[in-house]
Amino acid sequence: MDRRKFLRNSSLAGAILSTSIPSGLQNFKDEFDLNEVTIDELQQKMKEGKLNAAGITQKYLQRIKTVDQQGPSLHAVIEINPDALSIAASLDRERKQGKIRGPLHGIPFLIKDNISTADKMMTTAGSLALLGNIMLEEAFIIKKLREAGAVIMGKTNLSEWANFRSSRSTSGWSSRGGQTRCPYVLDRNPSGSSSGSGAATAANLCAISIGTETDGSIVSPSSVNGLVGIKPTVGLWSRTGIIPISATQDTAGPIARTVRDAAILLGPLAGPDSTDPVTLHPTTQLPVDYAQFLDPHGIQGKTIGIESAHLKGHEGVVALYNAAIEILKKSGATVVEIDLLKKLNEIGSINQSEFLVLQYEFKDGLNKYLAGSQSKVRTLAEIIAFNKSHEAAVMPYFKQETLIDSDAKGGLQSEEYKDTLAKTLLSRTIIENLMLEHHLDAISGVTNGPACCIDLVAGDYDTGFSFSTPAAIAGFPHITVPMGQINELPIGLSFMGRPYTEPQLLSIAYAYEQATHLRRPPAFMQRIPT
Repeated sequence: MDRRKFLRNSSLAGAILSTSIPSGLQNFKDEFDLNEVTIDELQQKMKEGKLNAAGITQKYLQRIKTVDQQGPSLHAVIEINPDALSIAASLDRERKQGKIRGPLHGIPFLIKDNISTADKMMTTAGSLALLGNIMLEEAFIIKKLREAGAVIMGKTNLSEWANFRSSRSTSGWSSRGGQTRCPYVLDRNPSGSSSGSGAATAANLCAISIGTETDGSIVSPSSVNGLVGIKPTVGLWSRTGIIPISATQDTAGPIARTVRDAAILLGPLAGPDSTDPVTLHPTTQLPVDYAQFLDPHGIQGKTIGIESAHLKGHEGVVALYNAAIEILKKSGATVVEIDLLKKLNEIGSINQSEFLVLQYEFKDGLNKYLAGSQSKVRTLAEIIAFNKSHEAAVMPYFKQETLIDSDAKGGLQSEEYKDTLAKTLLSRTIIENLMLEHHLDAISGVTNGPACCIDLVAGDYDTGFSFSTPAAIAGFPHITVPMGQINELPIGLSFMGRPYTEPQLLSIAYAYEQATHLRRPPAFMQRIPT
């Protein structure tokens, strides 16, 4: 969850992480031979016999040692799968026997540490309270990922409890994994809560990763780390086996370096799950292959709404946004200025309403998850008590008031919860009506402002732009793609649409990506150059 959207006091900027950047970093040379490699390129190398899955996995594991644990010391990976190489070797044997499961066969992945795996790795949401939680049942999407032939190399660090612990938290910090750094500028925040997935993918620690989002936690770290992120329609991917915040808003999704890689992952993990009812009612037949919709001319003839609130603010970000709008026009789109954010706030303080809904749903969902876990703590109340009794290790920088306030909420039959949920769900009607009124195929905005400094004293601060909330509270699909950089810090461009319109959004995002090619690999700079 990207907590910065709840913040409006940018005067907190300035206090930077006190932990020193490793000395000698200025001599770090990034000569990794798989830098920026795509899934298609890896498959071609395996087909030609130049590499195999075990060799590729070994290269990435060494990359993690060189970049994540040493050198820049990103701290993006929280745990390595001890069986990664044996899994890769078994997939190589299948390939030799002529069995290739699909485009993900032998491709190394990292997944966020709130997604359950039935293997030797723990699932902890970054919390020391959940150490030792090795699940007997794995998440539905992990089962499908294994069936598709992927190699799960390890798990990524995250903002503890998916950034739902404190109003003063720092994105990318967890009591188990420490502080993850932005690979572009190391004293900067990689954004939350899929911080490790974003930093790892940007730094080429894996071929592709999986994050989760309640509001902003896929698209925000993707934007800040120069990546493509897809927050699917809620219901496209199952949430079973994922440590929850919100039954209304939660979803997992791809974090990749290209639109095509993200599209390749989207299909194999989609589909109905009898234990997650929201997946059982898609409005249309789900495609098996989303890469088929990628069209370099996908913007031609489309009508795209442009969020007018993002036409003012930081001059560098606005300049990138205006340049992106001109590219949309030159690519054949009709552009219409709209004021979606203003319309959403007219139904009340949408952020406050959303947060209240999340507190109720977090307590309910987490207690149900913990009851079926292998954790020693089995309720939210027990987590709060554990944190208090281990305060020095768990809460050295910020506390747990969000956990405490959530535990004080009643059940989902509460009138306060039902009334507030109804208010937030009005967003669906507002967005649908706005799109119908202007005949829009998609709505676009600035995904996020530039990465803020890591600040363990005051926490995250607002950098002026955020476009995650509309799609998040409505449960609609949202894709971000690189739009450029401000002082070496990436900025993303968002496209959102109606439920299950991922094919159309992917086509638009791909066409924009092909017209611009604005992704740049990170330089692991110690700080903004002066």
